Amino acid sequence: MRRPASDRAGWLPLSAAARPYYAGVDLGGTNIKAILVDDQGRTLAFHTEPTHADRGPEDAAERMGRAVHTLAREAGIEAAEIAHVGLGSPGPLDIPAGRIVQAGNLRDWDGFPLRDRVAAACGRPVAFANDANAAAYGEFWIGSGRDASSLVMLTLGTGVGGGIIIGDTNVEGAHSHGSECGHMLVDTSDAARHCPCGQPGHLEAYASATSLVKRARERIAAGASGTLARAVAAGADLTPILIGTHAGAGDTLATELLMEAAHWLGIGIVTLMHVIDPALVLIGGAMTFGGESSPVGRAFLDRIRTTVRSRTFPVLAEKTVIGYASLGGDAGSIGAAGLARLVHGMHR
Repeated sequence: MRRPASDRAGWLPLSAAARPYYAGVDLGGTNIKAILVDDQGRTLAFHTEPTHADRGPEDAAERMGRAVHTLAREAGIEAAEIAHVGLGSPGPLDIPAGRIVQAGNLRDWDGFPLRDRVAAACGRPVAFANDANAAAYGEFWIGSGRDASSLVMLTLGTGVGGGIIIGDTNVEGAHSHGSECGHMLVDTSDAARHCPCGQPGHLEAYASATSLVKRARERIAAGASGTLARAVAAGADLTPILIGTHAGAGDTLATELLMEAAHWLGIGIVTLMHVIDPALVLIGGAMTFGGESSPVGRAFLDRIRTTVRSRTFPVLAEKTVIGYASLGGDAGSIGAAGLARLVHGMHR
């Protein structure tokens, strides 16, 4: 198993590194993660710090630029030796302009020219990407998709992010809205749940951590019983982790909630498979319930696969691999560095 980027024991000595060097910065609502890698994606240095989004985007952009210099010092190189920097940001974005269009939980960041501000702060060219696309590219480059010709990745967290990689191409779309898989339409009924974006029937309204907790509250308020309901009544914080724990202990409500989310993920994945025909579909993000190492994670993935097999073409059902991502919270920063490498290669 790959060590986390923060584990210094897994860092590559500079003497063994392959040039050029690339930095990747992953902007999150809570933390900024930055990584320095060599040409093969091996970690040379890692840095993380709180986003402090309330201080505003100018402050964060300046600190992201300084983080690149911190990485260089940690690795024992000059910042000028970093060939290119990649930056993954929540969106939607205007990628050609380097701007955040709508920053979601980063309040008052809408319209901010993030790419150019970070480039000015670090003194290096910056490639700009949606954070979920960057995570998908990380898995494609050195993670679970490193042997695949194409992949789709769904990141399950507060929302549902998506990334699509075909060949060596990150699918961004004509208007920087490509790969927004969480906003696929999966339910056209009059009773469709509403996504946080305001539209009804989107996948995010059924398969995100936010929707899972919301559905649990609704079911408990309607009278559902069991260990999960009793824990919440006793004051436990209702989270996906709590739901997963009670599902693992056999609670009926918790199990039903997870299986319903898995079913809707399967519906969305069928559409992606029929449109793209990827070699691999990966599930990542914070809401994977322990992944393959956990009985709950395995049951969650099995339900996704069962739904897919029942609704897709036989060849796709047989040949498309559906599994968990492997880079964890490092995927975004590694993928941003990988995209920087890709862009740098195009300009050489």
